[in-house]
Amino acid sequence: MFSTSSFPIQKALVKLDIFFILIAVVSSCSNPQRIPEMETGGQKPMSSVEWIDQDTGHKLIKLTRSGADNRSFYFHNNPFIPAQGDEGDLMVFYGSEEVRKSDHWYKGKDIKQLFTLNLKSLEIKQLTHHPASISGEIVGKKRREVFYQSSDTVFAVNVDNAQSRIIYVFPDSLTQAKITTLNADEQLLAGVYSIAEKDSILKNNPRKGDYFKLIYEAKLPHTLFTLNVDDQKISQIHSDSAWLNHVQFSPTDPERLMFCHEGPWHFVDRIWSMNIHDETPMLMHKRTVEREIAGHEFFSRDGKTIWFDLQIPRGETFYLAGANVETGEEKKYTMTRDEWSIHFNISPDQSIFVGDGGDSTQVAKAKDGMWLYLFKPEGNSLHSEKLVNMQHHNYDLEPNVHFSPDGKWIIFRANFEGRSQIYAVEIEKDKSF
Repeated sequence: MFSTSSFPIQKALVKLDIFFILIAVVSSCSNPQRIPEMETGGQKPMSSVEWIDQDTGHKLIKLTRSGADNRSFYFHNNPFIPAQGDEGDLMVFYGSEEVRKSDHWYKGKDIKQLFTLNLKSLEIKQLTHHPASISGEIVGKKRREVFYQSSDTVFAVNVDNAQSRIIYVFPDSLTQAKITTLNADEQLLAGVYSIAEKDSILKNNPRKGDYFKLIYEAKLPHTLFTLNVDDQKISQIHSDSAWLNHVQFSPTDPERLMFCHEGPWHFVDRIWSMNIHDETPMLMHKRTVEREIAGHEFFSRDGKTIWFDLQIPRGETFYLAGANVETGEEKKYTMTRDEWSIHFNISPDQSIFVGDGGDSTQVAKAKDGMWLYLFKPEGNSLHSEKLVNMQHHNYDLEPNVHFSPDGKWIIFRANFEGRSQIYAVEIEKDKSF
């Protein structure tokens, strides 16, 4: 998928008998000069844009190489658009000249722009030159557009010609509305609106440790809505005094919407799903003991399962769990404390998972959890393989792992070189390691 460097071996021509010449040729062909083995993040910056992680044997490639702050999308937001012909799939990402403090601070003033990265040639093209803050990690792979929002206006930008168009301007009564997801037939955007008090809490309490609890306790009115991309019709589909967040459409069912009751996880029954034409949501996991938590939910590729991080109770036993969208029946895979990850994701063929690990300050309090992990289900547990040593990464920036479209690489963001950049690690281990 990615272009890689080539290091041809220079052969000295010497007068040897034919036997030794053949030995030299065979030896040189079987031992080509290798990509360097290095400690990931051991140099700032790394001396090569490709290297073998010396602790795992897996190859890494630095995908973004500018001095900007570059970040791939949140783990459950699809960033990929299929290739037309053989030119390479595209990945959409955000870049900014501003240095953002971390993902644990409210990002209300970031000036960032959308870009595409060709996963075959590694060519980067800028899509937007918007003068104000924009948000929205919403890719329409059929429309070949990226939807984003600035203030009260929703836009779409074409990934092939970078032409933007206005989709909708929210009226004064909906100035707090935010779009977050696009349905499977790419007809409807969905999101949440609340009241101005919510934005005030965010701006006056920028640390997540502060605003997270305050918004939960405020019990502000929240409403889920859809916006028709073509006829601009707004439909209100569900209202609640709970903080509604993490709104996601199913990747296969255009009428299936998932959302959460946000707040401290041990206080909320978090994960909900509904048909957008039925106002009665279905709780996908009911907590059974005190301080049990479930969260960071995401759909399977076929849309039949909602996967989530499950701890019974919080910080003691760890599972990757999945609930059937129709029946609610659950499947649980156990893992160790060190294997627990902030986010998980599932491969295109749904056979394996990936996790982005976590440092000792996270909920698992892991002593050795700063790794990217590959997980393979074995019975009722997960067998892990370490992909990247993340000891030099500051986990205030969450890596947010994605499988590449061909399922051969894991794409993630990291700051182990200083500024945030986007990297890929190959799932198949380097054969010479």
